Amino acid sequence: MSRRKSRELAVQMLYLVEMTGYKPDAALTFYMNNFSPPDEFRAFAETLVRGTCEHCKEIDKLIGKTATNWSLSRITPVDRCILRVAVFEIIHCTDIPYKVTLNEAIELGKKFGTEKSGAFINGVLDNVLAKHPELEKKNR
Repeated sequence: MSRRKSRELAVQMLYLVEMTGYKPDAALTFYMNNFSPPDEFRAFAETLVRGTCEHCKEIDKLIGKTATNWSLSRITPVDRCILRVAVFEIIHCTDIPYKVTLNEAIELGKKFGTEKSGAFINGVLDNVLAKHPELEKKNR
């Protein structure tokens, strides 16, 4: 449960970065000071935010290649943030199984996105794996 809540916090902070142009450290500070999330959720959320921002170009390139018929700019900001966190996890958090990341991203889409977000996120992440099967091997 704590990783799920950490993912929620990370998506919210990345949305703050996306919508305001804040740098990741400023978004983390602002969010932590104003919303005071419990300590047990902070460390993983910070890892996700910093890692996603640090590797954003690589992540966006991968999403752009796999989001069939969708440019990155056409994806809603919320879905884009969820996809970025999930792709970061898939590539850089090899202790987390791909299927766990996929399921968590779908649930985040259902919670924060539109009624179609879960299915859209599922499709994009399935395409990531289909086009890059080496990523699944990293997560086993």
